[in-house]
Amino acid sequence: MCNRIIGQFFFNKSTITADVYLDLLTEYEAPQLTDLKPTTIFQQDGAPPYWGLHVCQFLNETFPGKWIGRDGPIPWPPHSPDITPLDFFYGGMQKISCIKHGSRIRDIADLKQRIRNAIATIDDTMLQQTWQEIKYCLDVLCATKGAHIEGY
Repeated sequence: MCNRIIGQFFFNKSTITADVYLDLLTEYEAPQLTDLKPTTIFQQDGAPPYWGLHVCQFLNETFPGKWIGRDGPIPWPPHSPDITPLDFFYGGMQKISCIKHGSRIRDIADLKQRIRNAIATIDDTMLQQTWQEIKYCLDVLCATKGAHIEGY
């Protein structure tokens, strides 16, 4: 299990294309995962920029047989936010942290700072709880043979 967060990364482009996403992977994410590579399984959701042929080629070379995504070597059920830690934990936690200040977000710089502040509050205990939750969701998914589940 991993006890750290890699990120935050803010895109400077208004539209994320496969080329922009590949730059993120090659210049930012992959170098931070080098020491974890033997045990890392890279997971991405179904966003269209992730489907680029050159993105898949990079993932095949960098994480051979160990990445999850559309047309990846490890199948992943489509539309499954209940088993994606970034969706069920991180995204919700950030929204709560960014809104709880009680004031409107003034501009993009203010929003970025609130996101940085939210990330800074994540500790080892929160990460361990997240891994326990995803393990539970995956166990339920296996027990139900991939059927739709509702988390409570």
